[in-house]
Amino acid sequence: RLAECLLPLFSDDQEKAIAQAQEILGEFVEKFTAAYQAGLRNKIGLFTMRDGDEALVQDLLDAMARNQADFTLTFRRLCEAAGDAAADAGVRALFAEPSAYDEWAARWRQRASEEPQSPAERQAAMLSVNPAFIPRNHRVEAVIQAATLNDDYAPFEELLAVLSKPYQDQPQFADYAEPPQPDQRVLQTFCGT
Repeated sequence: RLAECLLPLFSDDQEKAIAQAQEILGEFVEKFTAAYQAGLRNKIGLFTMRDGDEALVQDLLDAMARNQADFTLTFRRLCEAAGDAAADAGVRALFAEPSAYDEWAARWRQRASEEPQSPAERQAAMLSVNPAFIPRNHRVEAVIQAATLNDDYAPFEELLAVLSKPYQDQPQFADYAEPPQPDQRVLQTFCGT
């Protein structure tokens, strides 16, 4: 639909404009897919593109979904595991069935060993693209409730302070990294969230 509104900007000749728009949209899908895949490779510490990378990433995403592993925490804890395999326990704990992570991690480590970066370099790069803190809906909802019901903006200020440094470990705010407990889940959100 967006391309239809832009057609007059391409050409006065509608057929020519449609052909140009289709060509551009065709390129977009390819460029978007390449950028998306590169971003996901970066999240797992892969910096060169190899056959099988897309499947490796997709297998992790599928395993996280099947095992109710929090995506943000999984990627963040994977940073620790990139520097030291002994840190796998933190990632494994997120998976309902930890063996799903173990199977994937063996393949990931093999693939990572083909990269020129050291484990420490990989870990540093991963830490720069995998935030520790995101604006989780239950935290945002608590801030909204405190402000609207109690005229209390301190929770907002604290959340803002935490989120202003999303890639830095902030042990004093570790609770902000955690997903909601079942009773904290926000079932309805609004555009501004």
